[in-house]
Amino acid sequence: MIESEITISEDLVRDLLREQHPDLAELPIREVAGGWGNQMWRLGNDLAVRMQRMDKSPEPQLKERRWLPTLAPRLPLPIPLPIRDGAPSARFPKIWTVMTWVRGTPLDHGAITRGDHAAETLAAFLRALHVEAPADAPAASDFGEHPKDCTEGFEHFFRAVAPAGLADEIRDVWDEAVAAPGWEGAPVWVHGDLHPANVVVADGTLAGVVDFGAVFAGDPAWDLAAAWLLLPAGGAARFFDGYARADGAAVRRARGLAAMKSLFLMSMGENGDRGLPGGKSNWGPAGRSALDRVLKGL
Repeated sequence: MIESEITISEDLVRDLLREQHPDLAELPIREVAGGWGNQMWRLGNDLAVRMQRMDKSPEPQLKERRWLPTLAPRLPLPIPLPIRDGAPSARFPKIWTVMTWVRGTPLDHGAITRGDHAAETLAAFLRALHVEAPADAPAASDFGEHPKDCTEGFEHFFRAVAPAGLADEIRDVWDEAVAAPGWEGAPVWVHGDLHPANVVVADGTLAGVVDFGAVFAGDPAWDLAAAWLLLPAGGAARFFDGYARADGAAVRRARGLAAMKSLFLMSMGENGDRGLPGGKSNWGPAGRSALDRVLKGL
């Protein structure tokens, strides 16, 4: 993966803007820390340039270009909006997109201190997002499968980082998710990848949601897992009271997916110390605290 990464510099971003969007090319440009599939560059005060990096396919950005303008008007939190398309060129053979900047601090570098407010805000956001999707909405892929179809991924992260003393508890939560009935409703819009690096906070609460590259139509349990991944202890119960649409099977699927995603964050935390892009060492503590909440049901 590291060998396939393209070195992206401020000069390259500015040159691409001069070639394709010259009216934006003289705005201040500065790199935004983090990013995995894409690298972000702040453009002036209100915009960002989203450069395809580790993503092997342009599909995540193409989905954002197609669907975020449709989703944004009815969502109660800011999300990024694509305003200009960047095409592959001799200078940079992948796509890039100029998007609006969502103000706030990524949660993996910040904290939620107003837990009740954040739980209610997340519930309102997902109620607004989780409506029936149109027939041409993107289908679920590896994001969106029933937990029973994600066993290989779970086992990979479990073997890598599961604390020995918690192994039985983690597996119990996962087994309950695997045994839970699947989603039987109409496919709804799902963000699919809600974790601490993909939301921003301000004034101690949720202030925006970013990175919709995994967006799909399907099982909302993939987003309901955020009740444990994002919210402090006690937040999950308040979230589900406010969301008010999740039956027991959905909660069990969501809790199992939250366990798997917590292990993923812990694994990325270890990898961040080995030079993978974005410096994800801060994901480790976030994953471990989320796992504690999952196991306690908080």
